[in-house]
Amino acid sequence: MGLSLGVDIGGTFTDFAMHDAARGEVFLHKRLTTPDAPGRAVLEGAVALLAEHGHGLDKLDVLVHGTTLITNATIERKGARTGFLVTQGFADVIEIGREQRYDLFDLRLQFPAPLVPRALRRDVAERVLPGGRVERALDEDAVVAAVKELVDAGCEALAVGLLHSYAFPAHEQRIGALVRARFPGLAVSLSHEVSPFMREYERWTTTIVNAYTQPLADRYLAALEAGLAQGGFRGRLLVMTASGGTATPDMARRFPVRLIESGPAAGALMSAWLSRRLDGVEDLLSFDMGGTTAKGALVRGQAPLRRFELEVARVHAFKKGSGLPLKIPVLDMIEIGSGGGSIAALDNRGLIAVGPHSAGASPGPACYGLGGEVPTLTDANLVLGHLNPDFFLGGKMALDAGAARAALEARFGGLGLDAARAAWGVYETANEDVARAFRVHAAERGFDYRGCAMVAFGGSGPLCATRIARKLRVPKLVFPAGAGVMSAIGLLVSPLQHEVVKSDRVLLEDLDDAGLEARFARLEAEVRAPLREAGVDAPVMQRALDMRYRGQGYEIDVALPAGASIAELPALFEVAYRRIFNISFPGQGLEIVNWKASASGPPPAAMETLRIITARGGEALKGERQVYQAASNSFRAVPVYNRYALAPGDTLHGPALVEENESTAVLGAGDVATLDAGGNLVVSVGA
Repeated sequence: MGLSLGVDIGGTFTDFAMHDAARGEVFLHKRLTTPDAPGRAVLEGAVALLAEHGHGLDKLDVLVHGTTLITNATIERKGARTGFLVTQGFADVIEIGREQRYDLFDLRLQFPAPLVPRALRRDVAERVLPGGRVERALDEDAVVAAVKELVDAGCEALAVGLLHSYAFPAHEQRIGALVRARFPGLAVSLSHEVSPFMREYERWTTTIVNAYTQPLADRYLAALEAGLAQGGFRGRLLVMTASGGTATPDMARRFPVRLIESGPAAGALMSAWLSRRLDGVEDLLSFDMGGTTAKGALVRGQAPLRRFELEVARVHAFKKGSGLPLKIPVLDMIEIGSGGGSIAALDNRGLIAVGPHSAGASPGPACYGLGGEVPTLTDANLVLGHLNPDFFLGGKMALDAGAARAALEARFGGLGLDAARAAWGVYETANEDVARAFRVHAAERGFDYRGCAMVAFGGSGPLCATRIARKLRVPKLVFPAGAGVMSAIGLLVSPLQHEVVKSDRVLLEDLDDAGLEARFARLEAEVRAPLREAGVDAPVMQRALDMRYRGQGYEIDVALPAGASIAELPALFEVAYRRIFNISFPGQGLEIVNWKASASGPPPAAMETLRIITARGGEALKGERQVYQAASNSFRAVPVYNRYALAPGDTLHGPALVEENESTAVLGAGDVATLDAGGNLVVSVGA
């Protein structure tokens, strides 16, 4: 029963949540990210939060860390110089890609350039046929010579991708042994270990991203471990993965590609945690808007939707198909280019557009007074009266309303708009962008959100959520306690976890129960190993299959209950298929494509004991503030409430503002909000 700390690095702010197990309480902290050295904000914030409550790093038992480091390195092309060894004749696959156009009518279509340029790719003389027969033996001398050329060319990392290695990895394993023996300083990623899927383009792209970020991840984690140790930390460091679990630093170093989107995954996991504590809530939308981007996720049956594919580094305004595809286990999220720091401008049609570019932490929005001169969504919220310039971050950071107005007038004055009307245009544009993304994301997954709830969090989420809920006709909205740092809180309830997926195509009619069990037994032995090394001897196991009708080109995920037999698989598949497509074809032949196993450690202590906010006394009504009303194009005085002084059962009527240190919730006319026993502000959204 000690202290655990969740730390989430975002593009603008780094968030902290400390759980005191003895008291069952969570204490929060937020500070600007340090882009030049992200670990500095982590260490400084951890020390500050612990000291505020009378502790040092030596008293901390667990630190769980979520980071955008790997995502940013991939997007900004700041990873290591990487070489690629590939089966002879296939070096251009990563450039050819899927040969699919994400926009049929754009004659200037662009795709992201491969992370490994043509000059750093080398053919490997070898060939294994799909059935496993070796048609051409591996030329080991040629492998060593090729790797030496790449090392001499300055490569710090090496990705290896051979045909059919997901099923027959002997040649890749031999290359790995040769390279590690001859070039011990070279980071090596083998495709059958990183992503054992049958489709070469996705498997090789994933392996390359893994190799590309390995040296960076190793240096970052080493520096973080050294800084923590120097401060007296002797506890356990864990790193959040994109799948909603945590990994040890060794696993994070080995598979850094799995750290992509690690912070947002914690927020989606926290939304699912909340759904299990809210009366009558089975399905919900998870809406996370921070300083740089927004993330949307769907929670069905009190569990976040998962998938095994992700796209990063998109070239074209977040269009699906315009990025680098990754095959890794992830929580199913949609990224939206709108956040508090998103820059507002005029597009090529002369209309207001918000994002995807962000002012970040430096220089930040104009109102930060750090040198930023362009208007952002945060500037708009300040001008609209949604934010108190003297109570940002609980009063630790003052905002310059005059600079925000000047930036908006300079950018949009040509449209004949004053600062307030321009601010409303920016605000509404960002809200519609989020709503549109949710509509598409939910429709693609057969998810009807009209009768569910939305959980809104992140520093900017509560500012926008009621407008978005109205647009989507979502009837219930939840502002959780500690909404501004909810992803950091989510880190505290994330279990140690590892997942393995392996392609192995087999017709269901050719499989019996013994074959089913044998395949899963091999997979589960592999997935248990990292947890055993971390001290978890009896993890919770979960099985799943990717299945499809025979003849289809793509498959769907089918979760298996414990002890499921071959006879049960058709019915399980039909239910999963009908949930997505609202139709099924009973009696058609079925095929298994991918086999999945996951192992999870015991739930963290915080999962059942944490209390995020307790009443701190004082007057609930702080006063009034002039807030812009679009219908009348005028400002109106609305009440401002202190979130910390509200007691369970208190009811508020909109329009109103509810302030806490890390965020402000905006209630519109007709909204009715009630604080529940868990400290969540539950809003019945007006028409």
